[in-house]
Amino acid sequence: MRQQETDEYQDIRDAVRALCTGFPDEYHRKVDEERGYPEACVDALTKAGWLAAMIPAEYGGSGLGLSEASVVMEEINRSGGNSGACHGQMYNMGTLLRHGSEAQKRLYLPKIASGEWRLQSMGVTEPSTGTDTTRIKTVAVRSASGDRYVVNGQKVWISRIQHSEWMILLARTTPIAEVAKKTEGMSIFMVDLREAERHGMTVRPIANMVNHETNELFFEDLEIPAENLIGVEGQGFRYILDGLNAERTLIAAECIGDGHWFIDRVTKYVGERVVFGRPIGQNQGVQFPIAESYIEVEAADLMRWQACERFDANQPCGAQANMAKYLAAKASWEAANACIQFHGGFGFANEYDVERKFRETRLYQVAPISTNLILSYVAEHLLRLPRSF
Repeated sequence: MRQQETDEYQDIRDAVRALCTGFPDEYHRKVDEERGYPEACVDALTKAGWLAAMIPAEYGGSGLGLSEASVVMEEINRSGGNSGACHGQMYNMGTLLRHGSEAQKRLYLPKIASGEWRLQSMGVTEPSTGTDTTRIKTVAVRSASGDRYVVNGQKVWISRIQHSEWMILLARTTPIAEVAKKTEGMSIFMVDLREAERHGMTVRPIANMVNHETNELFFEDLEIPAENLIGVEGQGFRYILDGLNAERTLIAAECIGDGHWFIDRVTKYVGERVVFGRPIGQNQGVQFPIAESYIEVEAADLMRWQACERFDANQPCGAQANMAKYLAAKASWEAANACIQFHGGFGFANEYDVERKFRETRLYQVAPISTNLILSYVAEHLLRLPRSF
């Protein structure tokens, strides 16, 4: 099965790898050191059409599925890059595609596909709620004239604001006390970030251990045109959930790319590093953790393909997407540990890039959904155990 999948998407792999050779380790290392953004790399991926993979051809995209999109993300990371700089566009546009009006799709999607507009940001998480999304406090109140919504509230860990023209925002439009279910009464809006930063939105960057551009947002009477509402008012939580399976599956693919990067690097290094008159890779104490990581990455890959297959067939895939993300994040982290361990002191040297990738892949134990929440999901929805939260 794995060989069949590899052969099926080999043309995509080859093309993305060829593009990424123009952005070698030195490029990504410099971006990381400067806490910059890989603008040139993202532009090249955009111009080549890879970031429009899941946008239908009728709207200027490539019309591909999640399977193909996941290969793109995997290969960026396997080539030493960080898909976290651009992966948001892959799944954010899905909310617009599945739930937006035809007029909205005609307005936004062609410009997103061409790169004229970027939709890299999604405003959901808040400081006091975390993953308890139904308790968000950001509110959007419709004006008396009915032609706009006025937003007040706060968001946190909102990525790529500085490199995105648009953001998808989740806000409560009906107080939680007035809805039958706590998942009701939230709505999704398209926010023009260029206008928002001038009229009602304050951005505060959050410095963090990974060069992952993320921010805290404050809204004070931010006005959003009513036509920027996506779908039906009050159904935004359901719309957001639609996109999370794609997000988790793409993150899984990125972790698989990271896992292979670590395994490739450490395998080469331990084969060449000679201590006590023999390559250190000859020692079982070195071989076994690397072999174990390889097995786990390959196993996670199988679950990734299950999730992709079901998503592309419009079948329920929440279990597969969650398990793929869990397995892949765990596998890439263990591969990272083996890689840095067997590089010894050189693993901590910037010039080897291991420490950079080590930091980048660690993020996915925590975000976009923590491993503990995935375990809770499996316990409740697959094992039918009582809900734990």
